[in-house]
Amino acid sequence: MEAAQLTLAIRSTLNTTRIIQQYMQHQNLAERYRARRRRQRGHVSDQDMDTDFSESMGPANACIMVLMGQVHAVERRFWARETSTDWWDCIVLQVWDDSQWLQNFCMRKGTFMELCDLLSPALRRMNTKIRAALTVEKQVAIALWKLAMPDSYRSVGNQFGVGKSTVGAAVMQVAHAIKDLLISRVVALGNVQVIVDGFAAMGFPNCGGAIDGTHIPILAPEHQAAKYINRKGYFSIVLQALVDHKGRFTKINVGWPGKVHDARIFRNSGLFQKLQEGTLFPDQKITVGDVEMPICILGDPAYPLMPWLMKPYTGSLDSSQELFNYRLSKCRMVVECAFGCLKVRWRSLLTRLDLSETNIPTVITACCVLHNICESKGETFMAGWEVEANRLAAGYAQPDTRAVRRAQEGAVRIREALKTSFMTGQATV
Repeated sequence: MEAAQLTLAIRSTLNTTRIIQQYMQHQNLAERYRARRRRQRGHVSDQDMDTDFSESMGPANACIMVLMGQVHAVERRFWARETSTDWWDCIVLQVWDDSQWLQNFCMRKGTFMELCDLLSPALRRMNTKIRAALTVEKQVAIALWKLAMPDSYRSVGNQFGVGKSTVGAAVMQVAHAIKDLLISRVVALGNVQVIVDGFAAMGFPNCGGAIDGTHIPILAPEHQAAKYINRKGYFSIVLQALVDHKGRFTKINVGWPGKVHDARIFRNSGLFQKLQEGTLFPDQKITVGDVEMPICILGDPAYPLMPWLMKPYTGSLDSSQELFNYRLSKCRMVVECAFGCLKVRWRSLLTRLDLSETNIPTVITACCVLHNICESKGETFMAGWEVEANRLAAGYAQPDTRAVRRAQEGAVRIREALKTSFMTGQATV
């Protein structure tokens, strides 16, 4: 045995001997104390003797008794408020039909279960000695309920038989799981030719999407709050998105303060860079009149006119310009409808989100992913959603955006050629 190991063994033996000596001394003191009590009071019960002994020993000596094996350690118990989960376990999971699932979770049970399967790698938890872990299904249900209903954390917790802090944790855990696992596969461009054909059928040729921004109301941030006050005077965060012909998000940009103009957000986005470099869409051009036109996106007057971004004419318009604007606006409406559907389904986006500045973009992103899932699964709208959404949105009107007059010369020629083709009927309708 090495010297260090021998020294450690000797120290351990000495410590054990000291503990035994202390124990024996306290045993003698306790016995003397009990004898004195018996002389003073006469006969006492064994229970009283045990109580007196434990009191005389004190907490430090009780630890010695546990070490010596004389007292059996009792498993520690944790207090928790009794709650009932019967509503979720026995009613929702077992009894509800698809219409009830759709009304309350914005999706049918089959879609919900598919979503849980996709998120289970990030949400599955192990049970502990304190309490059983929430199932993946219950975590997702709590998050969807909170996002779909403008309810307080406490009321959602009472509904599911959990605490309000558990509701907040479930919302963020599910939102992070959706962002980490699903955004790249759900919010994606997909088949570009199908999108181009879809917009062509609506009246605009060689179009790959429509872009716009919307303001999500929030509580006043703790830092630099003035940056978040938009032109309507309330605090907001901007969601800027590109959508396809069916109103599904293909690119999103979340997190800019409400004071920032749409054009600035766009110019600082990855989408702008890819469009500028020509890497977002295939190099697929059509000839309009005598001008070549690449695949473009459609925007409102707040965006710059570019060869790959068409916007409406402004000011005093002639009939050909009005026709061009009609065609463009008819197709661009899909992005406004997408924002409307997003907020009608996930009505928490219409109230002031009471989350931190770092968590708000994650929740908005998760709602965009859920929107695409519902759209791709054909989940319908329920009667009453829009009425409630309009009531909630009444205090948060969308700010008007200032028109941007910047235009590239090539973009002007493309727009003029499209205008002429619409008038002569040469463009595909």
